[in-house]
Amino acid sequence: MEKKEGEGEGEEEQVVNPWTVSAKGGGKIDYDKLIDQFGCQRIDQSLVDRIHRLTSRAPHVFLRRGVFFAHRDLSEILDAYERGEKFYLYTGRGPSSEALHLGHLIPFMFTKYLQEAFKVPLVIQLTDDEKCMWKNLTVEESQRLARENAKDIIACGFDVTRTFIFSDFDYVGGAFYKNMVKVGKCVTYNKAVPSFPSSFPHLFGGQDNLRCLIPCAIDQDPYFRMTRDVAPRIGYQKPALIESSFFPAMQGETGKMSASDPNSAIYVTDSAKEIKNKINRYAFSGGQDSIEKHRELGANLEVDIPFKYLSFFLDDDAKLEEIRKEYGAGRMLTGEVKQLLIQVLTELVERHRRARAAVTDEMVDAFMAVRPLPNMFN
Repeated sequence: MEKKEGEGEGEEEQVVNPWTVSAKGGGKIDYDKLIDQFGCQRIDQSLVDRIHRLTSRAPHVFLRRGVFFAHRDLSEILDAYERGEKFYLYTGRGPSSEALHLGHLIPFMFTKYLQEAFKVPLVIQLTDDEKCMWKNLTVEESQRLARENAKDIIACGFDVTRTFIFSDFDYVGGAFYKNMVKVGKCVTYNKAVPSFPSSFPHLFGGQDNLRCLIPCAIDQDPYFRMTRDVAPRIGYQKPALIESSFFPAMQGETGKMSASDPNSAIYVTDSAKEIKNKINRYAFSGGQDSIEKHRELGANLEVDIPFKYLSFFLDDDAKLEEIRKEYGAGRMLTGEVKQLLIQVLTELVERHRRARAAVTDEMVDAFMAVRPLPNMFN
């Protein structure tokens, strides 16, 4: 039986919700406790293997290495898919800053994989209205940031024939607003609405029973527990979730990165020199404080940020395992690991920068146009 939002949260030593992420004493988030607290399920190897079998694609590195580690009703989505029933993806971004950091990219990189693997449509919401109110931005600035963020999202490689990006300022009204009112009669906020297909009649007209899968970070779970509670009460399917752990800050794995500290993250606008400087100066090391001691004891991989970042972005499983053994045993030094990470992230950011530079305003208009998707389920 699912726990309702907030059940048991007051007695926990850690707080994880869309507004606050903190562990007792500034320590690490205990994800096993979080699964128990929230009442979701862990993604095990059999589920990863099933996705591999159903899609005939190698599981994404974020699945293989447990970055996306928890779910709600993912098995039911796969059951339906195996029966020939389709679903759609929904994710979003609150456009409050000009540039995205690598942590912002993770859900979009993974969603692109899901879209390609399952050949399903995708809806991406830009909550420019919320950011306008909460961040004290003007309407015009919020809309500008939404389009700038859309360019970074498009640069991840989404298929325009299967993707609809919308901003709240542009789209909320009509069928979408009707669902907001329905939800509003049950609860006090409206994050739920894009997970109901009737909110997008130009995409899913008449397919009001279509299931929705939402890739998101685990801190969004309280929002969608509410959504899942409301859905049957207004005649819709519960959305399914696939949830990730947090991408750690450069200074250590104590929760989310801080937007107020540019040295806590690598941004997609950082130059090669800035990336090198940030990693060398700020990436917390689990290595020992002398070479002799390091050779003797090895690195503490549980707290080492360069190794953790490589576990997100180094595709080569064999190479990562080699680093795990050699660095953990002290035969590899922190400087060597940081140098490899600098290379990996510099290439990633440069690829993204080139892709983003190719995104024109006309391309943004095409993704945001209210139109049927010709390649929706093909």
